[in-house]
Amino acid sequence: MARYTGPRHKLARRLGISLDGTGKDLKRNFPPGQHGHSRRKMSEYGLQLQEKQKLRHMFGLTEKQFLRTFKHALKMKGVVGENFMRLLESRLDNVAYRMGFASTRPGARQLVNHGHLTVNGKKVDIASYRVQPGDVITLREKSRNLSIVKESLEARTFLPTYITFDDNKAEGTFTRFPDRSEMPAEINETLIVEFYNRKL
Repeated sequence: MARYTGPRHKLARRLGISLDGTGKDLKRNFPPGQHGHSRRKMSEYGLQLQEKQKLRHMFGLTEKQFLRTFKHALKMKGVVGENFMRLLESRLDNVAYRMGFASTRPGARQLVNHGHLTVNGKKVDIASYRVQPGDVITLREKSRNLSIVKESLEARTFLPTYITFDDNKAEGTFTRFPDRSEMPAEINETLIVEFYNRKL
């Protein structure tokens, strides 16, 4: 399944969650369409599928990428759902978004794909690159005058505690993997684990 490229505000309204983290895509708090809410009660499977879609679209992954990440989480020690969330949070495009290089994850993915960032001094243009604790992500010298990056950094109001950032150097350090309490609270990853347990 290809990555969704349609109107994100409609998708956000349908899923009932802000996909860009700003809440601007949820100005209308009811699903799109002529009749809005359906009165039909959602099945257990439907709830699991919806939760999976929420997280997949939040991070902008294809189904194939999402499933591959989940299978990797299955092989790790610890709680599968939390490991899965940590793997998603440690993607380079997401870390760049958390640092404030872009105001949205799609914007951060574009920055990575166009080679504007380095990891530990080496250019990395793979959005799914897994950042490890201690890795330093830097905006390349030639990219520091990009107006979209400047505006995003100036507008940043929050920096996660597992990231440190040096504004003068335009670089941040991923100090550790986030705790569950520092990851999206609106996601119930247990439902996603249950969804894939049916499939795998």
